[in-house]
Amino acid sequence: MPGVSAGYSSSGHRTGIRVVVAGDRGTGKSSLIAAAATDSFPDNVAPVLPTTRLPADFFPDLVPVTIIDTSSSLESRSKRNEELKRADAVVLTYACDQPMTLTRLCTYWLPELRQLEVKVPVILVGCKLDLRDEHQPMSMEQVMSPIMQQFREIETCIECSAATLIQVPEVFYYAQKAVLHPTAPLFDQERQSLQPRCISALRRIFILCDHDMDGALSDAELNEFQVKCFSAPLQPDEVVGVKRVVQEKLPDGVNQHGLTLTGFLFLNALFIEKGRLETTWAVLRKFGYNDDLKLRDDFLPVPSKRAPNQSVELTNEAVEFLRGIFRLLDTDNDGALQPSELEKLFSTAPESPWSEAPYDTAAERTGLGYLSLNGFLSEWALMTRLDPSRSLANLIYIGYSGDPASALRVTRRRSVDRKKQRTERNVFQCFVFGPKNSGKSSLLSSLIGRPFSKSHNTSTTGERFSVNVVNQIGGNKKTLILREIPEDEVKKSLSSKEFLAACDVAVFLYDRSDEYSWKRSRELLLEVARKGEETGYGVPCLLIAAKEDRDPYPMAVQDSMGVCKELGIEAPIPLSVKLSDLNNVFGRIVTVAERPHISIPETESGRNRKHYRQLMNRSLMCVSVGAATAAVGIAAYRVYAARRNSSS
Repeated sequence: MPGVSAGYSSSGHRTGIRVVVAGDRGTGKSSLIAAAATDSFPDNVAPVLPTTRLPADFFPDLVPVTIIDTSSSLESRSKRNEELKRADAVVLTYACDQPMTLTRLCTYWLPELRQLEVKVPVILVGCKLDLRDEHQPMSMEQVMSPIMQQFREIETCIECSAATLIQVPEVFYYAQKAVLHPTAPLFDQERQSLQPRCISALRRIFILCDHDMDGALSDAELNEFQVKCFSAPLQPDEVVGVKRVVQEKLPDGVNQHGLTLTGFLFLNALFIEKGRLETTWAVLRKFGYNDDLKLRDDFLPVPSKRAPNQSVELTNEAVEFLRGIFRLLDTDNDGALQPSELEKLFSTAPESPWSEAPYDTAAERTGLGYLSLNGFLSEWALMTRLDPSRSLANLIYIGYSGDPASALRVTRRRSVDRKKQRTERNVFQCFVFGPKNSGKSSLLSSLIGRPFSKSHNTSTTGERFSVNVVNQIGGNKKTLILREIPEDEVKKSLSSKEFLAACDVAVFLYDRSDEYSWKRSRELLLEVARKGEETGYGVPCLLIAAKEDRDPYPMAVQDSMGVCKELGIEAPIPLSVKLSDLNNVFGRIVTVAERPHISIPETESGRNRKHYRQLMNRSLMCVSVGAATAAVGIAAYRVYAARRNSSS
């Protein structure tokens, strides 16, 4: 199934765990595996065992374990490395009677895993415990503590004996447990505190369970939480006991209403510190979280079946929810959200989705750097267009309680919009083409209200987005996304058949005072027009004559008018960002996008192909009519012949 990782079911549950056993020769790898599988010590064991499987009912979590034995020889290094890269957990062995093999874990095996970028739990296993010299006793904690400090990927350490069957099954139980209930996502061992993502997830769960929203879980709410997560109610004395444990260690963890968020977090940290990670993981997974502490795909009903020229938008229901959230967070009623208010909004999400490109610079902000309502809604529109799954997940993180499937809608195919000569889209994506220094970045900055001085004479090399709400005549509002296409990446982008499918309208900027700028922009326009005709994803196009404040290149005006006439698109739009004379360019872009059947450039080769298709259709129609006439004639003749034969 697409989107489902190996070892997982479609609902995100583990269907199997792959454990790879490695270590120096003679440390007891094969004997350990054989003893675990047969519950006996083998007299003769092969140097390297074939794949061994422990059935699902071998351990309480009912997940089968596949164990891969490896050779430590130099010739087998390549094969061993491939197995290590596929592992869910790694068991590294050393021999208790050979101290040098323990040293080798630090000098070779653990650095080797890091070099291979194997980022899975590691279990250190001391084999041959029965052969250790009793006259040289070693404290395992004393020996392992510095190693675990240096290599944080080590989940646990254990000693065993295959010969006497001491702690043999436990080795693979700990390996399985490390995969099913990993420590690293939940707890920072160095700081001895919950990880930020874990805190965010537990905070969201607490809020969901606090039905009366009084900031605490009452006895009834605690009991309901227990039943949901563990299918068993809490007895009254158990509830009292839980609250007593919390209050003794953390007085503000309990108040007159019940267990507070502080107490709830403390309780989970306590479970983890005591090695009961499965308890916290059971809670997290019940509420839909995966190993990365993000919502699983099966909790995110994002429409997957859509054509390349269809897009995803927020529904009116979702937009109204976001408006309400904005009003709720804007406590000072200044019409904008401060960084602290945004931080509060995403405190129940794994992280703020807008702290990284392209969202961090894409929307309109006030002079103080706060996010306006238009900017807020625009960020959501952009995220939904670029990454619907992430947008839906964050809606749920911040408290969207409606049916998740009701938050998103798939737009109509653009080809259908053209036939109907209108579109129902509320969000339009405009690709901005043009040579370097033509003013693309300045145009994007203008959409989000940034002064010209901050973007003057800059030339960006990477892809960039700007998004804002555009007010149309009659109070109609649409959201416009400008996506800057770097000149150097045009050829690569157009090599993809579906590249233009995501584009509602394309604009081509040129510096009207520069000859090269105009000619290069014209070339880009023709390249896009030809690609649109070849792929069937032709898009409405506009030319923009930027830097109107400069003296024009003499032939630019005449040539541009001729090109527009030849291609059948509107005349170039002159503007000057420097003079703040934008000539309603964003409104005009939206207007073109709203009329998807016009302003699509038609090249000469495109016209010839169209003419050829028309001729072929007419020819086929003539052949069809001729064939039909002939068929009627034959039928008539047969009737005539039949009558003649019957009369004679």
